[in-house]
Amino acid sequence: MNNWFKNYSGIIWLITGITVGSIAGIVLGKQAEVLKPIGDIFLNLLFVAVVPLVFFAISSAIANLHGEQKVSRIITIMSGVFLCTVLVAALLTIVAVALFPVHQQVVVSSELLNQQAGKKLSGDQVTQLFTTGEFYQLLSRKNMLAMIIFAILTGFGTLRAGEKGLDFGRFLNAGNEVFKNVFVLIMKIGPVGLGAYFAHQVAVFGPSRFGDYAHSMGIGYGVSIFYYVVFFSIYAFIAGGLKGVKKYWKNNFIPSFTAVGTCSSIATIPANLEAARKMGVSATIAGITIPLGATLHKDGSSISSVLKMAVVFAMFGKGFDGPEVILLVLGMTVIVSIVEGGIPNGGYVGEILFISAYGFPPEALPPAIIIGTLIDPVATLLNATGDTVAAMLINRFVDKEEWIKNNQEVSG
Repeated sequence: MNNWFKNYSGIIWLITGITVGSIAGIVLGKQAEVLKPIGDIFLNLLFVAVVPLVFFAISSAIANLHGEQKVSRIITIMSGVFLCTVLVAALLTIVAVALFPVHQQVVVSSELLNQQAGKKLSGDQVTQLFTTGEFYQLLSRKNMLAMIIFAILTGFGTLRAGEKGLDFGRFLNAGNEVFKNVFVLIMKIGPVGLGAYFAHQVAVFGPSRFGDYAHSMGIGYGVSIFYYVVFFSIYAFIAGGLKGVKKYWKNNFIPSFTAVGTCSSIATIPANLEAARKMGVSATIAGITIPLGATLHKDGSSISSVLKMAVVFAMFGKGFDGPEVILLVLGMTVIVSIVEGGIPNGGYVGEILFISAYGFPPEALPPAIIIGTLIDPVATLLNATGDTVAAMLINRFVDKEEWIKNNQEVSG
């Protein structure tokens, strides 16, 4: 029981803060608006910390690529499988949002709506989305994608520098550790910050806001459970036919319970490695795919990311359709899924990324955080257990027909 509370304490405190804040908003009414500055301070701290955090996380991860992580064929196929499954999860969520729209389910002030009205992505905005004219502009959260690209280049530059770049690589690693802890410290006041924000929101818009999030939460859990049961079975069938499906589900229960019990993809790695062995995945492929998948392969985060974008779009009266919007949503989903890995409270970083990319104001962040927090358990389930079925697919494509033969000979 103590371990369970420890693993879920962050979520429990956030929900407690939101609940207390909502009650305060109902009881105090308009007087609860005095709490808004507390929520604003919390949001500002998040926005300030996210830029160096993401820079150091990405650049240090690339700078540390060595040795066994460069098994070219496995890495290439693994990247393709990871990308395809994340995109499939995102597309499924887009379809679900189209069938059960969240339009006008969440509202904000008319002033903010007017600020966003008529905004379209022009050619110049596309250029500014990926690059900046000056180095100092990379330090602004408004240029987050440009900063990510620069961080990737910095990581590869450090890697190419070899021994001469070792000191700089250590600097990147140190910066990564420092800003991980800075972010953890900021999130300590998350329950207070979000509680204050929600007190203001309930005071202004009323208690009906709970129903708004219940609708989005229902979509998130429905899509996630459907994806978990149906699409993981499809992936296992592609990997090994009906026997592959049986082997996957026979050995997937322990990783599933571990993921839900710990609320951590990283903590599920040992259970996944053992399950992958019983599923017939080679030790080499499992040893590469499972650890990297824990940080880079996030089907659950993909579903969560699309849902949060749909809600924020609805907040500002924007249509969540059209080729331009869908392509950018898919691109942001892939980036968010990668960025979330290995960063404490990485989901919040992902939310800041897409809000900054679309130019939404800070008021868009708390609803996205709340939705992400509420569906985090089922998202973690998909993130963690999706790695074993991905390993089966990778083994299937690397060893082709020989994989099926060997897989049938492995006892579960």
